[in-house]
Formats: sequence, C-alpha cells, structure tokens
Amino acid sequence: MALFLDDRMVVQRANRAARDFFEIAPESIPDSLIILTRELRLESAIRHGGDLHAEIRLVHRPAALQVTVVPGLGRGEVVAFLTDLTELRRLQTVRQEFVANLSHELRTPITSLRLAAESLGGELTEAARTRFATRALKEADHLAAIVDNLRQLAEIEAGKRALRRTRFDLAELVTEVGRRIGVDRVVKVEVEQGLVLHADREKLAQALANLLDNAAKFSRPAMPIEIRAALIEREYVVSVRDHGAGISPEHWDRIFERFYKVDPARSRDMPGSGLGLAITKHLVLLMGGRVWTAAAPDGGQVFALALPAEP
Repeated sequence: MALFLDDRMVVQRANRAARDFFEIAPESIPDSLIILTRELRLESAIRHGGDLHAEIRLVHRPAALQVTVVPGLGRGEVVAFLTDLTELRRLQTVRQEFVANLSHELRTPITSLRLAAESLGGELTEAARTRFATRALKEADHLAAIVDNLRQLAEIEAGKRALRRTRFDLAELVTEVGRRIGVDRVVKVEVEQGLVLHADREKLAQALANLLDNAAKFSRPAMPIEIRAALIEREYVVSVRDHGAGISPEHWDRIFERFYKVDPARSRDMPGSGLGLAITKHLVLLMGGRVWTAAAPDGGQVFALALPAEP
C-alpha cells in the first residue's frame, strides 16, 4: 500500500491497495490523512519518518502495519509504504502458543515417567514395582500418542494424506463408531436412513471417533452421548452432543486448536493427547467440509461436522 502526502499530511494520491484497505473513495482525495483513515497512530508514524520500518497497531481496525517513509518528489512531500503484518503476527502468536502448550503437555508425562523410573531403581516390594512399571508404561504410551498425533497433523497439513473416496452408508458408519465407546457409556444414535456418502470412510470414522472420545471425557458418567446425522441443505451433518458442563462462547472459535484447553486445571487429569479436536478439524477440512461447536439447548455441548453432498 502507498500513500503520497504533502507537508500538511494531506493525502494527494493513494494506490488501489491503500484505498481498499482504508475504504477510501477515489473522489474523496485529496484530504487529511486523519479524516481519510481515522488513525492518529498512522499520522504520528509518518511524521516521525526517520524511524525506518516502524510498526503500529491500528485503532479502528484489527490490523498491524509496518510503515516505511521515503521522501517524495516535491518539497516536503513523502511517500508512505504500508505493509499489513496482521496475518504474520497472528501466525507468530499461534507458533508461540503451540510451543508453550506442547512444552506443557510433554512436561507432565516426562516428570511422571522420571519419578517412576527413579522409584524402580530403589528397593521395592513386588506389588510396588509392578505399580511403578505400569505407571511408566502408561506415560510412555501417552508420549507416543502425542508424537503420533503431531505426525498425523503434520502429514494432513502438508497434503501427504491422500483421500480414498468410496461410497458407504452413513448410518452404518455412525453406528459402528458409536459402539467403540459404548461399552461403559450409553450412546444414542439417530441417523436418517439411506444416506450414502462419497467420501473417505476411514478419515470420517477417525474424525467422528475423536468427537465421541471428547464427549466421553467431559460428560457425566451416568449421562448418555447423542449422535445425530442428517442431510441438511445439501450437507451431510453429523453432530455429537454431551451432557457436560458446556463451554463458554468465547472459547468456541479456538476449541479446535492444538492443545487448547478451556479449563487447564480440569483438563490436566483427562486422558488423551490434547490433539483430537485439531485432527478432526483438519481431516474434515481435507474432505472439503467444516466443523463447529455450539451450546446444547438443555445443557452440554454439541460438536458437529458437515461434508458437502454431491451435486
């Protein structure tokens, strides 16, 4: 983006990118920079043009800009080149949070594994030795699950997981996956009959299993998990409802991120790698679908996925 200004901070010209970004009508130029953009910080950064590559955060729009000022052709004129850094800064924040969350997720099983190993080195009864060995094996499995799920995510995002589309009955798939956790939990299945999908059956089964596993973790033991599937407005929609405490709306947009926890203290004792919902999201996106969550009408939470129906 480029703005051409005189010594009074009046915009004389602006390229299309700048006009589109600040929503400036061509006929409104020339006019004051503040009137056109409503951004005092931008004017201040341009006035102090000696600070090369200044970075500012705008007030009236959620954006971060890098401002570079060079002399113009006329006396007192300057040209301000603006680079939108918003997406770059967002990605940097995501990376930092991911590293911090991964470190946190690994710290607990590694500490537990170390304590078990140290205990095994001492004089123990046979029962205690078996207990610590079992604990060490459990934590090793937990670490292996985290590494395996991270590998899966990396492969999906890199496009290394090819789709194997087949035709299959949605009711059969939902019922089959529902049985996997139905041993110690009541799973209610409500699926329209005759729904035949053309999709990757294995990946859809994994995505649905992750949603069911998540619902099982956060539902009260005596309460059922409900699965519904139907064709709605040219989308095959599969939803999983739990009867847990629910999730506040401010967390809904981030709940499918890696290791994201609504309540870290509560989640610490929950089994799993913390990557199930993230894998579900990427698997569904790979198949051209979408995922979301919402509050259930009478309490609890609904997690849903939708895949497009064939034209």
